[in-house]
Amino acid sequence: MKILMYRWKAYNQQDIIDNLRLRGHEVIEMRDELINYEEDPAFVKRFNSVINNGKPDIMFTVNYFPVISELCQANGIRYVSWCCDCPIGTMYHKSVHNPVNLIYVFDLFSKIEFEAMNVNVHYLPLCAPVDRLDKITQNCNPEFTSDISFIGSMYNKNSYDEVYEHLPDYLKGYFDAAIKMQSNVYGEYMLDDILDAKTVAELNRYFILAKTEESFSDLSLIFATTVLGFKIAQVERRGIIGALSEKFDVDVYTDDDRMDFVRARNRGIADYWNEAPKIFHNSKINLNITLRTIRSGIPLRVWDIMGAGGFCMTNYQPELMMYFENGKDIVIYEDKADLINKVKYYLEHDDERMEIAENGYNKVKTLHQYANRLDDMQKLISGI
Repeated sequence: MKILMYRWKAYNQQDIIDNLRLRGHEVIEMRDELINYEEDPAFVKRFNSVINNGKPDIMFTVNYFPVISELCQANGIRYVSWCCDCPIGTMYHKSVHNPVNLIYVFDLFSKIEFEAMNVNVHYLPLCAPVDRLDKITQNCNPEFTSDISFIGSMYNKNSYDEVYEHLPDYLKGYFDAAIKMQSNVYGEYMLDDILDAKTVAELNRYFILAKTEESFSDLSLIFATTVLGFKIAQVERRGIIGALSEKFDVDVYTDDDRMDFVRARNRGIADYWNEAPKIFHNSKINLNITLRTIRSGIPLRVWDIMGAGGFCMTNYQPELMMYFENGKDIVIYEDKADLINKVKYYLEHDDERMEIAENGYNKVKTLHQYANRLDDMQKLISGI
């Protein structure tokens, strides 16, 4: 099968490409930058040039792009999109109804939401390239050894801080209180109630939402996800790492240069391909702190930690219980106090911690590699 893949900055694209090629497929990569996800004449010209040299059987992307869906619809090409972010703002677009689409989401809540809008979407959880990770972790450099590590953004640059000074005092106070409350409340998502019709109407006076007529995203969605959602992540991650660093040795691998989390060490950016697997493998405890906008799904970080043989301690996500046993394959914390207690316990109980890491690794290696996910896709895509 001939597959055209649009390449951008998604971490898991190369693993998908490698596994497609292992199955004997011809994968052609388009690396042209998409300036506008809805309308981009330069990209359209390049796309048409590529398919004129041989029409692919499938167009494949990580995440969803309206302009690509429209191009595939016009040319009669099956468009497969596997979404690794949540929510995907570009999916709130009329093109999601195109018959050529085969859209996979890793979050069941997102699937239910789009099905309520009569959009045909399918559920496919993320996974880990265990065979590739095994080769990297065989010879781990001791410099990546940590008691507790976290790899990820601290969201010090976020849209909320950029628009904050333009908001009136009463909205600042309202949102500040909501952010603090949500960052300290686990297991319940409150942003839908916070952004009621009256508040959104008031926000329209201070926040400009640029969109085309084909888009059906709204200010409530954008503000809840890319504005409040990222600010909540900043507050929550700074709070958790700060609290842990008062009692334990904590290493943070991030692209943010502002680090004042008590005694946590900023180790800079970790290369996803070569360094992150070693950090996951060598850290006694790997933290996962999921973005609150991921309502039920398991983020890629969890799969990568377990696939590298690391011990994963994570906040609760409903779908975790579909695949793993708490305390056997993975450890889930309920709140900040529970996290501190469990970190202390597992740092003092090496045998239990290593057994859990091994159990999780074996489960991911057996059931949750890219070959398994492509097998699931094959149920809907003949020949893949």
